[in-house]
Amino acid sequence: MDLPTTPQQWKAKASVFSNKWQFHNCIGALDGKHIAIKCPPDVGSNYFNYKKFHSIILMALVDGNYQFVWVDVGLPGFAGDAFVFNRSELRECIEDGSAGLPEPECLPGDNTEVPYFIVADDAFALRTWLMKPFSKNTLTISERIFNYRLSRARRVVENAFGILAMRFQVLLTTIQQKPTIVSSIVLACVCLHNLMRVRYPAMQNADLDLENRNHTVTPGA
Repeated sequence: MDLPTTPQQWKAKASVFSNKWQFHNCIGALDGKHIAIKCPPDVGSNYFNYKKFHSIILMALVDGNYQFVWVDVGLPGFAGDAFVFNRSELRECIEDGSAGLPEPECLPGDNTEVPYFIVADDAFALRTWLMKPFSKNTLTISERIFNYRLSRARRVVENAFGILAMRFQVLLTTIQQKPTIVSSIVLACVCLHNLMRVRYPAMQNADLDLENRNHTVTPGA
């Protein structure tokens, strides 16, 4: 995994979201995935999640090319996505300025500066560097368009989880190992996923759904 550390590197990530998903100043999509495990001994309900099975959490930041740029794996399943991210080193680095995020810039065709940001779902708190959809019941046309565009960018992380699990189908089962070993297995799968995305991009892209500017979706293999 290659987590950017300079404004130029983050801007390179943002350019992919701009070109592929038409969502500007976005530097990554954030979400969590529960990895099912057998119940560890003597832990009570710590690993029992809201989906009613035992798990550890894979929290990930994914770029516009479905590559993992940062992960945090191993916390018990009872913890929510926001809890996992709020205690992470990535959040601390973003908030103290050491993550190297670029200075705010104007969006295309506008003269108002907008910060560079991560996209996420309603589980996370809204911040200047983290954007989530409008959640009120009655939305204006502009707000609906914004939610649609944000959803197109955010689903990159959900698709990355799907690609990862279908390629390494041990992640679709209940892994019969200790949480520490499961964490190592998940990290190995993530690194191999990234390696294949880099070395065999044409083969990888044939597996993906594609959507053109007219919103026509071509199913992947």
